[in-house]
Amino acid sequence: MSINRCQWCGDDPHYQDYHDKEWGVPLHHERDLFEFLCLEGAQAGLSWITILKKRENYRNAFDQFNAETIAAYNNDKIAALLQDKGIVRNKLKVNAFVNNAQCYLNMLEKGETLDQFFWGFVDGQPIQNSWKRHADIPTTTPLSDLIYKEMKLRGFKFVGSTICYALMQAIGMVNDHTTDCFRHRELSAQKDLKGSL
Repeated sequence: MSINRCQWCGDDPHYQDYHDKEWGVPLHHERDLFEFLCLEGAQAGLSWITILKKRENYRNAFDQFNAETIAAYNNDKIAALLQDKGIVRNKLKVNAFVNNAQCYLNMLEKGETLDQFFWGFVDGQPIQNSWKRHADIPTTTPLSDLIYKEMKLRGFKFVGSTICYALMQAIGMVNDHTTDCFRHRELSAQKDLKGSL
């Protein structure tokens, strides 16, 4: 029996698995939110499949996205990362990981988690969209513009409005599965369960 999926995931098994199990599922776990924040920034100018296929390499290279460890990376560590063929070797993006880890820790010191920050924009509940075609789905919205501005104020880098909207889609703040996709109905009916840190 054939399954109807969103057009963007095509026939690639990596994309299909990510689409079926992760994309659009409400996510609240802090480490996972930080990972997505980093990876969406790494994607800038590239296709998501490029990053998805390197995801395990990124996890290994960046200490399983432990923000405290990344925030303390020195120049030698950054130089080593820029020689790692398993990740996108872009100096600005690697440095942004370190910068963003530091900004995230600053948030935590002030009593604000990523979970509280992101989900506060939607009162803790996913926005349920009803797009009929992939072409109808926006790449930015006034809300992603606002999130970008707030993140910029906190010092984050590689967090433009397009990246913020992709992050919103990935962590389930918006359900952007098209209405003909089997996941649209499943996620529309799913109760949002708050995760732990």
